[in-house]
Order: sequence, then C-alpha cells, then structure tokens
Amino acid sequence: MNISSLIWNAADDELRNVFKPHEYGSVILPFTVLRRLDCIYQPYKEQTQNIINDYKDKLTDDKLSTLIKSEINLDYFNKSKFDLIGLKSDPQNIYINFKNYLSGFSENVNDIMVNFEIEKFSEKLNKNNILYNLISKFTEVDLHPSKVSNHQMGTIYEELLRRFSEMSNEESGDHYTPRDIVELLAALVFEGDKDNLQGTGKIRSIYDCCCGTGGMLTVGKKWVLDKINPNLKINLYGQEINDSTYAICKSDFLITGENPENIKGPSLSSLSQDQYEDKYFDYMLVNPPFGVSWKSDKAQVDNEKTNPNGRFFAGTPRSSDGQLLFLQHLISKMEPTGSRIGIVFNGSPSFTGDAGSGESEIRKWIIENDWLETIVQLPDRMFFNTGITTYLWILTNKKSSEREGKIQLINASSYFKSMRKNLGDKGKEISKENQQEIVKAYLNFEENEISQIHKNTFFGYTKVIVDQPLIEDREIIIKKDGNPKPDTSKRDSERIPLSDSIDEYYDREVQPHIPDSWMDRSKDKIGYEINFTKYFYKFTPLRSPEDIFQDLKSLEQEINQLSLGVTDE
Repeated sequence: MNISSLIWNAADDELRNVFKPHEYGSVILPFTVLRRLDCIYQPYKEQTQNIINDYKDKLTDDKLSTLIKSEINLDYFNKSKFDLIGLKSDPQNIYINFKNYLSGFSENVNDIMVNFEIEKFSEKLNKNNILYNLISKFTEVDLHPSKVSNHQMGTIYEELLRRFSEMSNEESGDHYTPRDIVELLAALVFEGDKDNLQGTGKIRSIYDCCCGTGGMLTVGKKWVLDKINPNLKINLYGQEINDSTYAICKSDFLITGENPENIKGPSLSSLSQDQYEDKYFDYMLVNPPFGVSWKSDKAQVDNEKTNPNGRFFAGTPRSSDGQLLFLQHLISKMEPTGSRIGIVFNGSPSFTGDAGSGESEIRKWIIENDWLETIVQLPDRMFFNTGITTYLWILTNKKSSEREGKIQLINASSYFKSMRKNLGDKGKEISKENQQEIVKAYLNFEENEISQIHKNTFFGYTKVIVDQPLIEDREIIIKKDGNPKPDTSKRDSERIPLSDSIDEYYDREVQPHIPDSWMDRSKDKIGYEINFTKYFYKFTPLRSPEDIFQDLKSLEQEINQLSLGVTDE
C-alpha cells in the first residue's frame, strides 16, 4: 500500500462516524502537514530550544524568529517542547498539550493552521475522544526527507487532495481543477514555447491569480521539468481568496520545498487587491470562477476602468460574470519581452454581449492587439461541479511569425474517454493519447477536421443600423434630409463582417429585399465574437421518405413476430 493510502485508511478508521466523508480532508491534510514538518524539524529541535534560552530576553520576537530561521536554515520552527510523538506521552492532557504545540509554530505555519481551522476540528476530535488515536496513527508514518523526497511528498499530498476533492466534488469544483485539464493546459502553454525553456542558468516564473489548491502551479512546473528542461529554475507565485484552499496551497509549498511566502491571501480577490502589483510573469495558468458575480470588486474595478493605465480600461463585462476581468488582470501581468497565458473559460467570454458591450469591447481589445493565439473546445462533463462545455484560451504577446494576425480554433469535444465511475458531474476525462492528439493539432498549425485557422478580422463585424419607413403611405411622411424622421421609421440592424465592404453588403443583402431602407452610419459599432458551434457545424441531410418507410416496415414486421410469439405461449 502506498503512503497516501496508508494515511487515508488509518485516518478513516478514526474519523468514521464522527466526521462526514467530505470532511475527512479538512482533518487529514493539516495533520499530514504537521507530521511532515515534525520529521523535517526533528534534528533542529534542540538547537532551537538553545537559541530561545540564550536570546529570549535579549531580542524581540521578530528578531528572534529571524535568528532561529537563519541558524537552522529552515523556513519555520516550533518553540514548543512538544511534537506529535512527544504528545503521546501524556494522553490525559492531549488536548491542552496539542494546543501548546500548535501555538509554538512560527507565524507562517500558524497562518496555515488558522486557515485550515485546525482548532475547530481538533476540538471536535477531542470531544469524541479520538484526538490521541489520530495523532498516534500519524506518528506511525515516517515522512522524513531521507525516506520521502520533496517530489514524493508532493505526490502524496496531491493524492490525498484528489481523494478529498472527489469525496466533496460539489464544493471542491470551485477550487480544484481536474488534473487531466491542467496537464492539457500546461502542454499547450509550454510546448508552444519550448525554445524559451531550453538551456541552463535560466529562471522562469509561473503565476496563478486564482490558485486554489495550487495544482496549476505545481503541475505546470512538473510538466516543464519532466518534459522540457530538468535544469530550469522555476519560481511559482499565486493568490487565493478562500481560506481553506489557501492553507492547502501554502502548506503544500512548505512541505515540498517551494517558497510558501509566494502564496498570497486569503483576502480580497486579485481583482480588488492585486498582491503582486507591478510584477510581471513569464507564464500564467488560471481557472477563474465561472459565472460568479464581481459586485464585491466593483469599487476597485470601476476605479481602474476610468484610468487609461488601469487593468480594466478596455471594458467591463456584466456584473454576473467576472471571467473576462481575470483575463484582463493576467494581460496586465505579461512580461513586455514575452509571456504566455493559459486560461479555462466556459462559453460566455467567447460570444456574450453585442457590439459595443463590455464583453465585445474586451474581445476587440484582445484580438486587435493580436494576443489571442488558440482556443480549444473541450468535451462536456469535464468538471466535478458542472457538466457544461468548457474552453481553453491560449494568449501570448510574442506570437510566432506564422501565427501573427491569426487565431487557431481546435474542436476537441470528441477527444475523451468515459470514466468508469462519475465523480459528481465529471463523467469524461482526457487520456494521455487524447492529450497528445490535441497538442499535435495545435503544434502542426494546419487546418483539418478539428482545426481551423482564421485571420483576426474573421471574428469582427460592424453592426450597422438599417432604417425603413414605418407607415404604409410613404407620401405623407415628413422628410428631413431626404429620409423620414426617426420616429416614423422602423429600426433594425445588420452584422456585416469586417472583411466585407459595408456598402457592397448593403446593396447585395439588404437593399434588394427592403428597397426603401437606408443605413444610419453614424451609429456604426465594431464587435467581435467567437462562435464555435457555427464554425464547426456540420449539416446532416434529412433522411429520405423511402428510408424512413423501410424502417417503419421493418419495425412493423418485428412487432408482428413478437406478437405471434406471445400468442403461441
């Protein structure tokens, strides 16, 4: 049995009938962190106590903390005399001593445990007389770095998190992106920039402004190191608003050797409070919340909307859906020398909003700046908490010469394998083979059954107002400048592709059908939309009446045969 299964099963023995299955992770994850921290810290415990005894009356708490971390060369420490093993020596006072143990941790660990709400859960463990037993179970697992490397520890933690997320799929869907989607997104972002990731001595950054449990960051880094360049140094940065997922992400960083201080939160969202203001990143992988209101961020968004240098100057979407705001935030984080963004969207950012709306203005800004490189349509039923179709957008400010002025669309809706067991709404997954085919279609940059390549202008149109007389008796209409007054005319509009001449389109498509109409060109608006359904639609001819008749005849014969069988019995 692997370590993650050992931990989960051991904890399950104690938690069953006290906690609901979807609550297990709220206990198992922080206790796993504590056990790992204990195993790493054990050789430095005595040294820390000596430093505390020598300097506790001579230095402020902040300076003492800095000294301890410097001397033991760790990012954390614990001033308590207890560790998990030591707590077992006094079963009668297990709860009091456990609280003393928790309070002894340095501020960074304390921050994690507070956001895990470990005091609330430990109180429940104590009331049900299972705190001691649970601690004993965890001390039986050796998580010392000499036995479990940082990479292995990350895998263990990831497996525990996966189990937790699957058991609480409805809640976790907002914070945990299925790994098949993360890996595909990473492949599209990094495989399209391999030259920039080669060589030694290079440092690259990956950022996620809605980092959840940190999967986008850690999977992204692992992808690059495993498949492109193991010698690259990659720094990870994230911000998370939810307290429990912030704790999970930060603790994962702490126990696997990443810098936990690079995970910011929990506080306001990155829309209201950018905790990496004025910092730029090489790569960004993000799954922002779908269809979630941004009203709580409105004050800051409106402030930046009126500022030509603000993140949201291009436009703002309707208040019920902030997806495009997060994308604008990411674009503001692009390194001027070149960055790549991979973001997960539902269909709304592609086509919601008519010409002149906030959504259309944002699409216009993105496409006219030639940042949008590729959109991949995924199968439906890919997420734990929704069965809707989703899309991966890839953006960059350093397109290759062959992609300049163009956008590639990939319809990967049929590239999946069905899961043996549904996890919430998730009933499909992208296999390794599926992933390879999708990435191949992207890298080949050729048109075929699932790949289309269009010029940027293909997605744009001019919305032109077309007026025509409202009443039948044209002779009594009072005219002004040769046309009826607005209140005596019927108003409609036409969407004319940017590739068409407006006058020629009108003469060809409108005027022959409405001879007495005219265009009000003063109200022209440019709009952009991306409609996958229309581009990849395949007409299926209706079956002939003869074929339908033959099928009905066959069914009738089959029914007669069945009826004879029943009669014979």
